[in-house]
Amino acid sequence: MTDALVRIDIDDRIGCITLDHPARRNALSEALVHQLIAGLADLKERGARVAILRAAPGAKVWSAGHDVTELPRDGRDPLGWDDPLRYLIREIENFPAPVIAQVEGGVWGGACETVMACDLIVAAPGATFAATPAKLGVPYNVSGMLTFLNAADIRIVKEMLFTAQPIPAERAERLGIINYLVPAAEIEAYTRAIAATIAANAPLSIAVMKEQLRILAGAHPMSPQGFERVQGLRRLVYESEDYLEGLRAFLGKRKPEFQGR
Repeated sequence: MTDALVRIDIDDRIGCITLDHPARRNALSEALVHQLIAGLADLKERGARVAILRAAPGAKVWSAGHDVTELPRDGRDPLGWDDPLRYLIREIENFPAPVIAQVEGGVWGGACETVMACDLIVAAPGATFAATPAKLGVPYNVSGMLTFLNAADIRIVKEMLFTAQPIPAERAERLGIINYLVPAAEIEAYTRAIAATIAANAPLSIAVMKEQLRILAGAHPMSPQGFERVQGLRRLVYESEDYLEGLRAFLGKRKPEFQGR
């Protein structure tokens, strides 16, 4: 039997999914992602009008992002359509009720995209958001880029991706990346109060508006040639020596030595 990596509960039409794999810093492994998706399906079945996605109280790391040990090293696209994270992002976006990310601690890599895919973000001081593919020599996929572009100004997205440095919650609030900055001692009650306000409103109206906004946010025209070009650019990275060096360095707990080839 698979160990539980998340905890799921629902109370007064407010669902909550808690990441609960501290030994791996809540890394988004295939197993954990599948449990998150199953949790969302369970909350949908039980009629949740809001879902809160969180880590355990006081977590130093909300999630370390992609489980790097699961990335392929055989020339396959490491972030292709079948990447489990892609399914999680789609499930969050397609969930028929608002999903609120309640964030304490560091949010790294693919977890940063996961949080930005949520409908609202409530963060505590000390929370940080870092998009880290450049630290690993890993390419990012087109739909993931769109998640970032829908959450922040393009200059901020470039800063996050090019520097791979964390943005503190205080600055993220000023930039409009997060909705609320709340003291850690108050964040649970504050998030619950927002969820209760939403849950008291008309669920069908909210579901329809969320879907309308999802469609409009994705309405970026692109020619077939442009899409093929953007997709093909990833091969320059995942077929490179730098990609393998990034994985070796991460697993060896050392600083990578990228050569640009």
